[in-house]
Amino acid sequence: MSSPAHGGTRRLDDAYLATGSASFTEFVGSFRPEMLPSGRVLPSGSSIDAPHGTTIVALVHDSGVVMAGDRRATMGNIIANRDMEKVFAADDYSVVGIAGTAGIAIELVRLYQVELEHYEKIEGAIMSLEGKANRLASMIRGNLGLAMQGLTVVPLYAGYDLDGDAGRIYSYDVTGGCYVEGGHHSIGSGSLFARGALKKLWRPGLTETQAVNVALEALYDAADDDSATGGPDLGRQIWPTVAVIDRTGSRFVADDVLESQVRQIVEARRGNPGGAR
Repeated sequence: MSSPAHGGTRRLDDAYLATGSASFTEFVGSFRPEMLPSGRVLPSGSSIDAPHGTTIVALVHDSGVVMAGDRRATMGNIIANRDMEKVFAADDYSVVGIAGTAGIAIELVRLYQVELEHYEKIEGAIMSLEGKANRLASMIRGNLGLAMQGLTVVPLYAGYDLDGDAGRIYSYDVTGGCYVEGGHHSIGSGSLFARGALKKLWRPGLTETQAVNVALEALYDAADDDSATGGPDLGRQIWPTVAVIDRTGSRFVADDVLESQVRQIVEARRGNPGGAR
């Protein structure tokens, strides 16, 4: 805000009154670029040992898509957080899961949430799912400078395509490349193990309940072989975060439902922890 003279009327800065695009990020970038993650520059040669989040899985089912994430954040060989949330609602019909530098990733997600809400208010319409995926790609691309210094953010995006009447999954690389995935995908340090489980357990036509169970099984396998991925913690009652997106919108699976399914998986693997079939 500009500083009014004593007794004068406060007025918005000219930047708030200028015409422009429907992008909130572009507005902030032109007016206060230092407030964006991409506007911050680390001193040359510096490095930060910051918490990192892992692992995210997503899979398509017969009426939409499921995304799930474990709850552990690590900092080197230390568990920095045991119950971190890594899956967030981007808007009413899409979710985003984060892997990489936790602080930057969460800030990027919050900015992305505002970006989509701002677009809807300015344009009076919901952006297409492909448009939302591409908008996230441009924000990741803007973080490339920090990524080159070790503060990498690589999210996984999933949503319901109202035009195509189907759930879709989008993955990214550190340069902002955006890729449409098939029936399932995973990211993070445990993604190799989770992806192996998904290949064996996923099939076309899964029901929502079956898809949630497959996601939990994949995270269980990831935690079994990757120390940075947290498995279900029955003692502390910490369960994975699971989001379901379909034509009615996005919602998160309740803890009591997750607890029931997790306990069934743990009991089924009693005496067979590797899950061999």
